[in-house]
Amino acid sequence: MDLHEQQCVLDWPFPRAHDGTVPAILDELRKDVPCAVTIPAGTAEARRAWLVTRHPDVQQALMDPRLSADELLPGAPLRIQLPPGDRPSSFLRMDDPEHNRLRSMITSQFTARRVRAMQPAIEALAERLLDDVETRPRPVDLHDAFSRKLPTLVVANLIGVPDEDSSFFVEKTRMVMYQDDPAKSFAAYQDMSNYLAELAQRRQHDPQDDLISQLVVNNLATGEISLNELIGIARLVLVAGHETTTNQIALNTLSLLLDADLLKSVLADDGARVPQFIEESMRFWSISQDAIVRLALEDLELGGRQMRKGDAVVISIPAGNHDPKVFPNPRRIDIQRNTQEHLQWGIGPHYCQGAPLARLEMAIAVKSLFARFPTLRLATDRPETLFRRNTVFHGLESLPVEW
Repeated sequence: MDLHEQQCVLDWPFPRAHDGTVPAILDELRKDVPCAVTIPAGTAEARRAWLVTRHPDVQQALMDPRLSADELLPGAPLRIQLPPGDRPSSFLRMDDPEHNRLRSMITSQFTARRVRAMQPAIEALAERLLDDVETRPRPVDLHDAFSRKLPTLVVANLIGVPDEDSSFFVEKTRMVMYQDDPAKSFAAYQDMSNYLAELAQRRQHDPQDDLISQLVVNNLATGEISLNELIGIARLVLVAGHETTTNQIALNTLSLLLDADLLKSVLADDGARVPQFIEESMRFWSISQDAIVRLALEDLELGGRQMRKGDAVVISIPAGNHDPKVFPNPRRIDIQRNTQEHLQWGIGPHYCQGAPLARLEMAIAVKSLFARFPTLRLATDRPETLFRRNTVFHGLESLPVEW
């Protein structure tokens, strides 16, 4: 049946449950072929789309070249409410070969070897932040003092943003990712872009050992990329490098504070299960929630649904990550389960480049935090009030703690 002939069309995105877990409606929708939803109006007009929910279908949709990520194509669906003309998502919303051309320019920054070399500096930064936490009046908002700051300072250093300017990017990213006011989001996006343009111009005259300097010297100076493309890459790394990791660290910590048995298991044997916990917590929370949209370039069949050229498609990572056929009893964090098939990092050409760095930051955060504060506990009996609502990436507003 044609998308526009569907009689039952659901309003999307679906709100999270009161306890921050994935929407229960996804469990029902997964039982059938992709259904029709309405992407709300913002920068673009409201439009219908097919919602993909089963794990194998989500996998296929993420890898299928017939589903385009290109935000500049006529009729391309938008979730982040920014005008697409300036490529606000950089190569995240591009197809190959352009996607790979830009992505490959920063590959060297995220190799396993490079990330391992960063470990001592990240560990030292975590300890300095926890020194500050220790001196604050209690209860302490751990999100403000630690889980927001650690990834932000790491990625700021990687790119070449001075530490004292990192709070600027935290605030601007927060405004971009909240979807209530497109005009406010766009203004924050412009402020961020203007700052990065000025920084890139300074690096043209005084290159440093950072990502922006690398792009300026190796790619901008040679004419391989434009200044706007350089700004787009830096902006994407900044936003993705701190927005996702920041919220995942906070949610990881909340999970451990809510479950004493889980905390004991994760910290046992000198934290041997920390890496497994991180992957399972990512699967459980699925923070990318509703941001992945595509455009069908030709007629195709997906999940038993016939889709037409020009149809919009919404790919639900939370639904795929909670598919009980792949992850039995998906609504509990189980560090014994095999999480290799979880999709929070993506799959295929758009697999997250920053995964090695994010994994390292999250592991250091867990180990250093509970080594310093073994009696850490939540300072609220209403954890349901801590969650962010109506944002592209799921996370917490605050995380009050005592010890």
